[in-house]
Amino acid sequence: MNLSYWEYKTWLSNTDFTIVGSGIVGLNCALQLKKKYPQAKILVLERGLLPQGASTKNAGFACFGSISEVLSDLKEHSEEDVRQLVQKRWEGVQLLRENLGDKQMDYQNHGGHEVFLKGQERLYVDCMGSLDMVNSLLNPIFRADSFLVNSNSFNFKGVQKNYITNPFEGQINTGKMMKALLDKVQSCGVIILNAIEVEGFEAIIDHIAVKTDQFEFKTNKLFIATNGFASQLIKEMVKPARAQVLITKPIKNLPLKGTFHLDEGYYYFRNIDNRILLGGGRNLDFEGEETSAFGETALIQDRLEEILSTIILPNTPIEIDLRWSGIMGVGNMKSPIVKQLANNVYCGVRMGGMGIAIGSLVGKELAELAKRN
Repeated sequence: MNLSYWEYKTWLSNTDFTIVGSGIVGLNCALQLKKKYPQAKILVLERGLLPQGASTKNAGFACFGSISEVLSDLKEHSEEDVRQLVQKRWEGVQLLRENLGDKQMDYQNHGGHEVFLKGQERLYVDCMGSLDMVNSLLNPIFRADSFLVNSNSFNFKGVQKNYITNPFEGQINTGKMMKALLDKVQSCGVIILNAIEVEGFEAIIDHIAVKTDQFEFKTNKLFIATNGFASQLIKEMVKPARAQVLITKPIKNLPLKGTFHLDEGYYYFRNIDNRILLGGGRNLDFEGEETSAFGETALIQDRLEEILSTIILPNTPIEIDLRWSGIMGVGNMKSPIVKQLANNVYCGVRMGGMGIAIGSLVGKELAELAKRN
C-alpha cells in the first residue's frame, strides 16, 4: 500500500502506543493507557474486519471455573495458586461490569451449573464429596458458598440426578459487550485500524519498527494482545485451540435459563434469545483442534447435535441456525502471560478460554507494564 502524506501523518506518525489485537485484552489495554496518558496517540491494529480470535466468537460465559475444573487444578497447583486464579477471574468480571455497565452487555446472573453424565459416577461422587473443601477454599473470594447442589429441574436425560450450581456465574451478550467496548475506546480518541495483519517487529534503541501486510511504521511501545495467534509473532508458551459452536433457531417456551458445563467442561451451553447456544468437543480431536484456522468439522458438530437431541432437549424439534468457531490461547499453565518481551515490547496472552473473566484485568495489567517515554 502506498500511503499518502495525509494518511501517514494522520494515522501512523508520532505513535506513542501500538496494540496488536482488538479483542477484550487489547481494547482494555488501550482504555487503561488512555486513562493514564490522556494526550498519548494510541493505535490498535486488528487483522480481521471484526475482532478475530475468541472475543466476538465465545459463548458469553462470565464464569470462574466449575467444581470439576477447580478440583483438576488442585492436582497440579497449590491451594493458594488456585484461589488466586479464581480471584483474578472474579475481579476481571467485576472490572468488565464496571467499565461497561450490565445493561450495555445484557449481563444476567442466572447461575452456572455443572451437569454430570450417567457414566461419570466417580467424577460425580468426587465433586459432591469435595463441596465443603472447595467452598471453604473460595469463601474469601465470594464471602459465601460458591457451589451448591440442585436437582435436575431442567429434565436433562442421561445425567446424574443432581448438578452443582455456582450462584455467582453470569452470562453476557458477547456482541453487545464488544460493540460497547469498541465504542468506549474509540470515543476516547484511540485509533483502530481493521484488516491489518502485523507480520513482524524489531525493537530498536528508541522505537519499535512494525511491519504489517499493508505498510511499515514506527511506534514508541508495542503491546501484543493476540492470544490464540500469539505464536505467529512471539515465542511464548501459548498455542491455539479452536472451539466450535452452534446455535439453534428460536425454541418456543424454552425452559432452560443459565450457563451449563457438561463432561468436565468440554461441552458448554446456555440460553440466548429463546435459543440454545452449545459449544465444545475439543476433547474428541485435541490434535486437530490445535489450529489457528477457523472452521467446523463433522466429528464435533455431529456430537454437538447429538447432545442437543439426546441430553439437553430430547423429544423436542430443533433446527440449527448458525455454526462458527473461535480461536483460544492455551498452554501448560492456566495463568495468563503478562510480561515484557524486549525493550518497549510487552505481551498479554494465554487466556485459557477465560477471556471474558480475565481479559479486562489482563488488559489493565498489560498497560501497567509500560511507562511513557
